[in-house]
Amino acid sequence: MSGGVDSAVAAARAVDAGHDVVGVHLALSRMPGTLRTGSRGCCTIEDSLDARRAAELLGIPFYVWDFSERFRADVVDDFIAEYAAGRTPNPCMRCNERIKFAAVLEKALALGFDAVATGHYAHIVTDAAGNRELHRASDEAKDQSYVLGVLTTEQLAHAMFPLGTTPSKAVVRAEAAARGLTVAQKPDSHDICFIPDGDTRGWLADRIEPAEGAIVDRSGAVVGAHDGATSFTVGQRRGLNLGVPAPDGRPRFVLEVRPRTNEVVVGPREALAIRELAGRRFTWAGLDPVASGITRADPAVGAAAGPDAPDALLPFDCHVQVRAHADPVPAVARVAGGELVVEISEPLLGVAPGQTAVIYVGTRVLGQCTIDRTVSAVPVESAAL
Repeated sequence: MSGGVDSAVAAARAVDAGHDVVGVHLALSRMPGTLRTGSRGCCTIEDSLDARRAAELLGIPFYVWDFSERFRADVVDDFIAEYAAGRTPNPCMRCNERIKFAAVLEKALALGFDAVATGHYAHIVTDAAGNRELHRASDEAKDQSYVLGVLTTEQLAHAMFPLGTTPSKAVVRAEAAARGLTVAQKPDSHDICFIPDGDTRGWLADRIEPAEGAIVDRSGAVVGAHDGATSFTVGQRRGLNLGVPAPDGRPRFVLEVRPRTNEVVVGPREALAIRELAGRRFTWAGLDPVASGITRADPAVGAAAGPDAPDALLPFDCHVQVRAHADPVPAVARVAGGELVVEISEPLLGVAPGQTAVIYVGTRVLGQCTIDRTVSAVPVESAAL
């Protein structure tokens, strides 16, 4: 129970369904803020008090579990390390992957609980054989299946999302008000919880020693200078210290961050378009594509790398989504050479290594990968025109 309206109503619905429910609030910082400011931040003292009041109203036991050390190691430190490596991480994905459905679920199962229920907007479908699939929520505007794409088959088996078939957030707020929950109109939290002021660049500057370096174009020519490559992200336009204007006078954007050489690569907007992405760290949510009948193992490769998924899959049609609120685009995916490779039918703009690509087949979340590399849709020569 985060202290928000969604988790409070999810808990209430679990009680109504006859489950033996215990409310748990996660303490993710040893020095939490005392008060929220509108939608900024979460996991504050105010949030824990809101969660406790909701649990008291529902008549369920309530506990605060301290996961601050693990959160710092698995989410905050990972966030810093990824930026230092020139990548753009998604801390919400890491939190779901390593805290809410790993650390919390491990403790819950050890204590004898059957599942972890959250207020995420996503839907679980169970087939006749008992296999569970993760699907988009009924309310597309609030769908959160993307940030749950990291769930494994085992984690999905012990997950519950009571809000998944709710038609809108307005319905949830109305239900909360009818139940007498004081969080009925509480604002949603939108920022990175450990950077509540939203100044990611400033926050990173305090933790990664900046070093001056060159800004170069796609041909390698120096066009400017920077005082710290880790403060730049792919797709960024403003804040570039360019001493050499583009030949055509058009704006240039960050295309790549190279931490090894401490270079920032810039170019025209069209050069942000990618036609392929790939990652080695991939997982399947529920049955893998072969067991689901979506594709077949590549007969040219042969044996499987492990019990859960073949090490090479023939291409199959899907959709890919690379941001929580982005539109999915048609794609063809395959597994080859130990990578999940996704060829995109409609070039995507501003995709960076470190982001998460979630694969959908219809409304089903099939799996995900952390992006290691991308392939531009625009050759260097064309982008220079």
